[in-house]
Amino acid sequence: MMTYDFMRLILFFDLPMVTKKDIKIYNQFRKYLIKNGYIMMQYSVYCKIFPNREAVVKHVNILRKSVPSQGQIRLMMVTEKQYAKIEVIVGGKSNQEDIVNSDSFIKL
Repeated sequence: MMTYDFMRLILFFDLPMVTKKDIKIYNQFRKYLIKNGYIMMQYSVYCKIFPNREAVVKHVNILRKSVPSQGQIRLMMVTEKQYAKIEVIVGGKSNQEDIVNSDSFIKL
């Protein structure tokens, strides 16, 4: 029987984009997410896969130090099993979502 140790962290963000400085902060944060292994699910919705809950909690503590001070950022932690049950009504999964899943990791 397969166990579902893998977890997904889903990050939702809404940052101000009024001034040039706001736009720069938005772009820096988006690049930070991509550099740190997040994949875009939709605009301003990113997710990252982790081997277990402990790794997610540790990452969230690091993430808190790197988020912009303005806007709204929300996090939701779900199991890989829950994530796999997401129903896409219009469009489809991105290429990254199809590639990056628990099957793409080697369990040690």
